[in-house]
Amino acid sequence: MNTELTKQLNLSLLILRLGVFAVIAIWAVDKFVNPAHTAGVFKAFYSVENLGANVSYAMGVVQGLIAIAFLVGFKRTISYGLVLIIHGASTLISYERYLDPWTGANLLFYAAWPMLAAALVLFILRAHDGWTVDGPTR
Repeated sequence: MNTELTKQLNLSLLILRLGVFAVIAIWAVDKFVNPAHTAGVFKAFYSVENLGANVSYAMGVVQGLIAIAFLVGFKRTISYGLVLIIHGASTLISYERYLDPWTGANLLFYAAWPMLAAALVLFILRAHDGWTVDGPTR
């Protein structure tokens, strides 16, 4: 691949990574700042009752570590894959919101799809993502 195209690809993948990271990171922080929100999400979408604050904090730590690994491109198959799975699960579990987009804030759930696409593109192109701590693997 020519040098200019490589730079453009690396910049594009970095921009996608930063955008996806912003969401995953704020979800992790939310687990510390507002564990009641996490409990509400798990009750509404995953049928998990009485999720305690300590569980929310533990989930926040794990999600934060995944987010940081993803951001810097560490162990890309694992970190990009975990972000894809986490976001894919949260997108798909919300399927009822997509069936009635004009009720309440349901329309906002559609923003999950472009992010899911970005996470999938990053996973597919992970070997070509050169601006990472692991460098390109092609």
